[in-house]
Amino acid sequence: MGLHEDMLGMGDRAVDAAHQLASLTTRKKNAILEAMADELDARRTDIQSENAKDLDAGTAAGLSPALLDRLELNDARIDAMIKGLRDVAVLKDPVGTKITRWMRPNGLEIVKTRVPIGVIAIIYESRPNVTADATGLCFKTANAVILRGGREAMHSNKIIVDILQSGGEKKGLPPHSIQLVETTDRDAVRELVQMVGRVDLAIPRGGEGLINAVTEMARVPVIKHYKGVCHTYIDDSAELDMAVSVAENAKCQRPGVCNAMETLLVHKDIASTFLPAFADRMNTRQVALRGCAQTRVILPDIQAATEDDWTAEYLDLILAIRVVENLEEAIQHINRYGSHHSDAIVSETANHQKRFTQGVDSATVYVNASTRFTDGAEFGMGAEIGISTDKLHARGPMGLEELTTYKFVIAGDGQIRE
Repeated sequence: MGLHEDMLGMGDRAVDAAHQLASLTTRKKNAILEAMADELDARRTDIQSENAKDLDAGTAAGLSPALLDRLELNDARIDAMIKGLRDVAVLKDPVGTKITRWMRPNGLEIVKTRVPIGVIAIIYESRPNVTADATGLCFKTANAVILRGGREAMHSNKIIVDILQSGGEKKGLPPHSIQLVETTDRDAVRELVQMVGRVDLAIPRGGEGLINAVTEMARVPVIKHYKGVCHTYIDDSAELDMAVSVAENAKCQRPGVCNAMETLLVHKDIASTFLPAFADRMNTRQVALRGCAQTRVILPDIQAATEDDWTAEYLDLILAIRVVENLEEAIQHINRYGSHHSDAIVSETANHQKRFTQGVDSATVYVNASTRFTDGAEFGMGAEIGISTDKLHARGPMGLEELTTYKFVIAGDGQIRE
């Protein structure tokens, strides 16, 4: 068979598995997740043996040290995969939850109930631990999953899927609940995201290029997270030490992630006090600053910012700074140049805080806190499948609830419509 037929067959098997998964009890699902975790623990030597093949091939292909680091599965990362599955097992199961219920005058009871989405395709790059993380979340919500990882992690992904399947089957995992696209043919992604009627949702996890490519090819719904151009706005009423601390954390705690601050906005009335203190702190953290003309009057030694800096996702120790006239200009800047991901205000003025949270059109909006908290675990949601900058059907960190949809269940005693 050709690629098209192979992918259709995979989709058909996933649909069959999804129908079986929908009837599993929470207790059964949790037992299967624990069995998956046990099998990962028992076969960590197999995982590292296959991972070594990917690392050797990546080294020979000239992958950067950063990409090789993302690819590596050491004991700590295998432990994290195991813990991730066990953590998901103890999370509340949203499937079957009654969202709301009401009675009609004719006696009909209507219940809006959470149900699985069905078949979810996950397309991702580099990090093979995503294979276990995504599987655990999709399985807990009774979704069949089709995984398509990067070619650089094929050996690692394949062994992880084999282990999850064999472990889960010991406790009753339906066949084909977890499938891995094993071909490295790029057309497989196109086939996957065009399988209307077989794939219900595609979630790309990776760089902007991957997400753009998937979105352009897809005929099924796609939940997207293009990039994280995140801001912190220092209001004129901000407490200085707090402002420096929050902004430093947002930029420096882990600069290479999507919820790190890339642009700092500062009210003109506090700029001459705040910016020198902040620049001193950034100097100790070896952050390269780029500023607007007003910023460079106060910090004359920094590089001039260009228009491109306002939309840049540096993912590095580089920060753009702009002095703004007022709160409204800060909000306008964020809505124009930002990526609708995570943005913060540092302010002691209640109505400024309220105006900022109402006016900024982003998935997560912070008051007097670092943008680095945009994370499912930090929100108390447990593990996450990703962070959505879309508005439908999920926004922000996507946990278990975001991997469900709903249906209406209507109960009567013989009612007919007149």
